[in-house]
Amino acid sequence: MAESKKVILTSEGLEKLEQELEYLTTQKRQEVAAKIKQALAFGDLSENSEYDEAKIEQAQVEERIKALDNMLKNVQIIDEEDIDTKKVGLGSKVKVLDMEFDEEMEYTIVGSTEADPSQNKISDESPVGKALLGQKKNKIVEVTVPAGVIQFKILSITK
Repeated sequence: MAESKKVILTSEGLEKLEQELEYLTTQKRQEVAAKIKQALAFGDLSENSEYDEAKIEQAQVEERIKALDNMLKNVQIIDEEDIDTKKVGLGSKVKVLDMEFDEEMEYTIVGSTEADPSQNKISDESPVGKALLGQKKNKIVEVTVPAGVIQFKILSITK
């Protein structure tokens, strides 16, 4: 059996996954079961789209529960005490300057499970995340993205 990939999370990311799992197992399962029960009351299952939709939703919920269980069994927490502020690593908050647009941005480098670009949480496996990892303050890094090459100057690294 293949060894499962480590899921690297901050303590905040772990809490979110645990909350999602709790919601799915306690509330969502019951909601879907109620939909199935209600759809069964309509009778003839061969032409019962409500029943079919509820069964599909049930399968999706169970698949997500299984995925979350597997992730939580393989979690590695990023300990804030271990975050190095001298070079970029997992858990680092990195303020960078986009050299072309003279625009400052701040990213938090996280594992792929926790990545959320809308919250400026970028994966260590993304092009920007990979380019920043291991770099130090004042270093200019080049990132190849679909639109071309972007240059960032690292302004600060914090926890």
